[in-house]
Amino acid sequence: MKTPSLLMLLAVILSADGSFQRAATAGDWPTFRGPDRTAVSKETDLLQEWPAGGPPLAWKATGTGRGYTSMAIANGRIYLVGDGISDVEGSDEYLICLSVQDGKRLWATKTGTPWNSGQPNWQSSRSTPTVDGDLVYAMTADGELVCCESATGIEKWRKNLKKDFGGNKADGWGYSESPLIDGEHLICTPGGEKSTMVALNKKTGETVWTTVREGDRGAGHASIVISEVGGVRVYVQTTGSGALGVRASDGKLMWSYPIDKTTAVIPTPIVRDNLVFFAAGYKRGGALLKQEADGEGGVKMTEVYGVNPQLANKHGGVVLVGDYVFGDSDDQGIPFCADLKTGEVKWKKRGAGSGSIAMAAADGRLYLHYANGMTVLAKAEPGDYVEVGSFSAPGSGERPSWSHPAISDGKLYLRENNAILCYDIREKK
Repeated sequence: MKTPSLLMLLAVILSADGSFQRAATAGDWPTFRGPDRTAVSKETDLLQEWPAGGPPLAWKATGTGRGYTSMAIANGRIYLVGDGISDVEGSDEYLICLSVQDGKRLWATKTGTPWNSGQPNWQSSRSTPTVDGDLVYAMTADGELVCCESATGIEKWRKNLKKDFGGNKADGWGYSESPLIDGEHLICTPGGEKSTMVALNKKTGETVWTTVREGDRGAGHASIVISEVGGVRVYVQTTGSGALGVRASDGKLMWSYPIDKTTAVIPTPIVRDNLVFFAAGYKRGGALLKQEADGEGGVKMTEVYGVNPQLANKHGGVVLVGDYVFGDSDDQGIPFCADLKTGEVKWKKRGAGSGSIAMAAADGRLYLHYANGMTVLAKAEPGDYVEVGSFSAPGSGERPSWSHPAISDGKLYLRENNAILCYDIREKK
């Protein structure tokens, strides 16, 4: 047998036992809200309507633990965080890896103690892991940032956002951010006036730079998104004090857009070219900002329109499809559509479910996961709100269905209490 064939055979053997790192596929959803953190999948040929009872259930995995984290999906594996998982003694919190084929657990690594603050509905994990090749990163509500091998779960390093960086939250609900990986760096938001944002070496956890926003109230719950403005790379984020832009090269604060103090600031911002849309709930609203290069290696910001209460969103997130923003009206279970550039509301209608809506989009459709477990497929169009399918997710009801949906390789993934549900949403030809 010739050498090239031997190498090919070796690759096949290594692939079979899981030790060969496969290249990420186009359908991967490797962090919160997908690969570009928009919650809008680029997949096509998906079901445009659902049959009665919803799309076919491919598999159901139980014993995945309590929690509100969504799923990160990459290289044939699913990653999430939960406490009180099956077959593990105690109620501690674990980073869990499952197979996309059938939901079987591949490994589980302890990240910390369970988050038990406030009433039962507020407890458990809430930060979605981030996958980057052979590493996966998880953050606990207590601020433990843990790096593990994605294939084995072996811990490589960990930091604590409070103890190591002097971070603090602007509310009492723990950390929810999903770390951002950009090149060789991991960027996250400890929050506060000591380390509002930090960049770390993704392989070692060593600090690269630190950003301070004077008077910052503390971290919110959003995850950082990337923008490019006149050749300058800017990290856009929101904290309890509002939105900010940080230069990626050195961590210098480029701009700040303060808002009045509110209960919590949760949704992840949306970037479209040089525009930034961000929202906050608790009757606060949504605003649109414009970034411009200042000609001196920096970026300045101007307001397109200020905080509009009609565009408030508590924690289900907003999505941008075409030129229109879609989201839940605060947490009322009333989806809305608004023109991105003007903030004009095109429609606001009550849907089939109740409670807050966690939202994603793909192939011209909205995927709405209501707090009561009702899951709806609707048209992503400004003309009117039209539902084209719905079903009540099994296992919902014990706790609110707050976990955001994930879409990967023709599958819809939902988390309901102690289970993961995988639905086949491919259009059959």
